[in-house]
Amino acid sequence: MSAKPLLSGVWCPSVTPFDNKNNLDIEALGRHFSRLSQSGIDTLLLMGSIGEFASLTQQERLLLIHEARQLSPLTMVANVSSTCIPDMLQLADAAWQNGFDAVMVLPPYYYGQTQKQLLNYFKTLDKQLGGKWFAYNFPARTGCDLTPALVAELAAELPNFIGIKDTMDCLSHNRAMIDETRRVRADFTVLSGYDEYLLPNLLAGGSGVISGLNNIVPELFARAMQAWRAGDVTQLAEIQQRIGKLMAIYTIGDDFVTTIKTAVARRFDSMSSYSRNYGGELTAEQCAEVDRLRS
Repeated sequence: MSAKPLLSGVWCPSVTPFDNKNNLDIEALGRHFSRLSQSGIDTLLLMGSIGEFASLTQQERLLLIHEARQLSPLTMVANVSSTCIPDMLQLADAAWQNGFDAVMVLPPYYYGQTQKQLLNYFKTLDKQLGGKWFAYNFPARTGCDLTPALVAELAAELPNFIGIKDTMDCLSHNRAMIDETRRVRADFTVLSGYDEYLLPNLLAGGSGVISGLNNIVPELFARAMQAWRAGDVTQLAEIQQRIGKLMAIYTIGDDFVTTIKTAVARRFDSMSSYSRNYGGELTAEQCAEVDRLRS
């Protein structure tokens, strides 16, 4: 067993560009990945929440898996979550065929799940996925929490279960997840799903962060990891304060996905701000506020 987590550091859950006809824009994705690949971040997550996986057809998701792997040399993970197990397995198989390093899965959503049901679900899924996988804990969207005790039990039993994205706006939950899993697996990855938890996650013994702001300022998070590894406390404090200010971007507008896409489009002029969420377009005043925060 490795003494260190296999996939750690700072991840970008990439946005999914669309053109003005609401179709996937693979060329824009290539431009975006090119920037991210040169920024110093560690891993790309395809089709996460900010990547609008829930609004993509199965064929669109398969196309993205096929095309994305060719666009970046970075470690790459595909979110294959769905309410339909055969669809998930088809996506996971496509990920393995195209050289992805791991896949990520949410617990079942829409129907409430007990802890017993979640254990049965993940143990059964583990036998079918065919490779290394991460769980995605996002109780605000799924209606159920992958508790630290449950995750530790799964980690102790399932070698291919290598980590979790813990999207809980609660530092104690993230810390407990790190503590519980570390007792059973030294190589298990615990990543925070909230940008400003990067430093607290690392200080608690975690592995890093999956951060939507990486779409806009990936070099900032790359510098944070460099400072952490170098023990540069002064630079870490400055970066943490900068990340805290940037968090206000999420509160602009009605839809954070469109807001992040708008910020990317305004900074790099390489993709549209179109998303499949309705009514999220920013006003001129809101765009000015985005520009002010990232300047």
